[in-house]
Amino acid sequence: MTTTGRRALLVAGAAAGATALVGCTSPGGDGGPRRPDAAEREAARAARAEAALRARSVAAARGLLERYDAVLAAHPALTPRLTPLRRSVAAHVKALGEGGTGPAEPVTASRAPSASASAPAAPAPVPVAADAGAALGQLAAAERAASDGHTAALLAAPPEYARLLASVAASGAVHVHLLTGGART
Repeated sequence: MTTTGRRALLVAGAAAGATALVGCTSPGGDGGPRRPDAAEREAARAARAEAALRARSVAAARGLLERYDAVLAAHPALTPRLTPLRRSVAAHVKALGEGGTGPAEPVTASRAPSASASAPAAPAPVPVAADAGAALGQLAAAERAASDGHTAALLAAPPEYARLLASVAASGAVHVHLLTGGART
């Protein structure tokens, strides 16, 4: 086969491949929009599941941060002990929220809240024990619950987020140890 013959064969093959590719991605015969295939539907489902997991993780971390704030407000004498732990939890909220904790779908004008809608109700105040030791016990229990929740979420998390959840869960376990002085709560 000559060089020209090989080129012609390559061009013909490339043209056939391009035609096949266009046929796979073009709209259906009725001219309407193309329906997503199984892989696209699965990718969309996985993205929604990850967004929900991130939202739950951030909500748990924010709840823990609110608990720290409530304990600090009720027991200012605990400030030196709790401030570094609270700062760590605030960093967890930020880290867990990066990369998609907003709404799964963008808010459009038709879905945006109206200006006449009433403001959302303020969250209920976090109950705090009057005794500082009991308040620390409550805080340790909240840390343990948040840590356990992050650990349970590992199975459903994508690899990179799972590593972050594992770190946050381990940090929470350390916080429990620091809050209880090593005692089991």
